[in-house]
Amino acid sequence: MTAPLTFSSLDARAVPHVFTLRQDRVPTHPDNAAAVLACHGFDFRHLIRAEQPHGNRCAIVTAAERGQTVPGVDALATGDPTVTLLIRTADCGPVFFFDPAHGAVALAHSGRKGTEGNIVAATIHAMTQAFGTCPEDLIAVLGPTIRVPDYDVPFADQILRQLADAGVDQIEDCGFNTAADLSRFYSYRKEQGRTGRHFAAIHLP
Repeated sequence: MTAPLTFSSLDARAVPHVFTLRQDRVPTHPDNAAAVLACHGFDFRHLIRAEQPHGNRCAIVTAAERGQTVPGVDALATGDPTVTLLIRTADCGPVFFFDPAHGAVALAHSGRKGTEGNIVAATIHAMTQAFGTCPEDLIAVLGPTIRVPDYDVPFADQILRQLADAGVDQIEDCGFNTAADLSRFYSYRKEQGRTGRHFAAIHLP
């Protein structure tokens, strides 16, 4: 089984996180998220999922939402070390956030519509309101997403610009294009909707 991706800026802070790659042993249905993460050896806690209606809302979650899918949101943030945040993607951009100063993490699903609505800014605002997060303290990572020339909108570039415009200085872009390597990635666009999903997950150290 192909090992999942992790990202150097979060690894350096010992933040548990993962982006699973294409695999066939365990189906990528949301109900199987725990099994997929376990297969990859990820030490997840109680999972909390975002519904992902392609909007720009972020929910602050705690242990009270353990095992739930939070409706109406595409981003989740928490200061609770007993839970793991989870989203699914297959071209849309997963954006990981870690605030080491205030002990908080977040995970956003930023596709075309979410990027147009600036879910990045909405997530940072939610973290600021809930935890006192300062953008300059944040570490942010853009995971694998579809990119030009395989998509006519450079929304990966837009996401990176939105992070910078929000005041985030520590930004890592993994650079991977999900449509360019179907041996490792699922691509909703390239595979015309008949494909699996990646899981992106994060929890506090």
